[in-house]
Amino acid sequence: MTTIDSPSSADPDGADRERRPAVARRDAAASLQPGESPPRAEQRQAEARPEDRDSGGDSNAKPQAGLKALIGRHPIAAMVGAAVLIAAIVAGVAWYLYARHFESTDDAFIDTRTVLISPQVSGAITAVNVTDNQVVKAGALLATIDQRDYKAAVDQAAAQIRQAQASIADIAAQIGAQQAQVQQANQQVQEAEAAYNFSAEENQRYQELVQKGAGTVQRAQQAESDFRAKKAALDAANAARLAAVRQVDVLRAKAEQAEAQLQAAQAQKEQADTNLQRTELRAPTDGRIAKLTGAVGALASLGQAIMVLVPLDVWVTANFKETQLELMRVGQPVDVEVDAYDRSFHGRVDSIQAGSGTAFSLLPAENATGNWVKVVQRVPVKITFDQRPDVQLGPGMSVVATVTVRP
Repeated sequence: MTTIDSPSSADPDGADRERRPAVARRDAAASLQPGESPPRAEQRQAEARPEDRDSGGDSNAKPQAGLKALIGRHPIAAMVGAAVLIAAIVAGVAWYLYARHFESTDDAFIDTRTVLISPQVSGAITAVNVTDNQVVKAGALLATIDQRDYKAAVDQAAAQIRQAQASIADIAAQIGAQQAQVQQANQQVQEAEAAYNFSAEENQRYQELVQKGAGTVQRAQQAESDFRAKKAALDAANAARLAAVRQVDVLRAKAEQAEAQLQAAQAQKEQADTNLQRTELRAPTDGRIAKLTGAVGALASLGQAIMVLVPLDVWVTANFKETQLELMRVGQPVDVEVDAYDRSFHGRVDSIQAGSGTAFSLLPAENATGNWVKVVQRVPVKITFDQRPDVQLGPGMSVVATVTVRP
């Protein structure tokens, strides 16, 4: 029996070629554009089908033909895409050329040196003259501690001063009187010396007369007795003068002791005055009150803070990466954007810390264990404002600092 194969089974390729015109006509009819004839649509579909091309051609012809066909179908979209790509490249290059002039970080905050207002004396708080967040001037009275004990100490020290001064005056008077006695003793010594000298001469003369037989023995004995009496009187006068002089020295020593007591009393008075002044807590500088904990009637202990004074002079501490410091110099302009305000402020680089922030931490990192991972360190940079900001800025507020490192 003879079997007659169908054209599709005998020649698959031929059958496929027979089906292609029908498929092409169907696709052309489906993609027929307004005003386009069916033959033109079939030609366009044939050009778009890479399988109808010569299979022995260049392998890149199919993608290129597809791209051309895509561009041919959507010319406006292709032009827009090309324009967007070119614009993106130009914008990227422009942004790089612009951004290379700046170094920026958002790891920055407002900083200042806050002052802890703590009493230097102990006592009950009798008055608090400020409220939370109040702006105060330097020297303003902030709070008062009970002054009664400290006023009593001042009065006691003043009384000791007066007592020491009176003692000094009394000793000075005694010294004056004793010096007068010394002068009187000197005169008595001089008189005794004169009498002694005269008596000595008389005694010598009568003794010589007795030896020559010209005088009586009785008169010679009287002269000798008088000589001895005058000598005793001279010795007594010298002793009295010496005692008077020594008494002056004793009084002068007492005067020095009284002077020392006066100086001690004056020192106590000065300390008492200082403690009395310390009962009034005053603002050391202009600033704003924060964290007020002191209240009337509360006991204030020595060194215990009852409020915090935030100075009005603030700056920015910006933690830049160490890789951002190559071109950064002191004096370069800085643009400071404060998160709390929709505006920026101008400042300058004041200083760059000599070391990273972790190097001065309470527990610096120990990298000698062997388990070490290199991490980019951050270095604090102090930035000061060109002018004091006209808005309220407090420590800890977040900012973004941008330094112009290239003009």
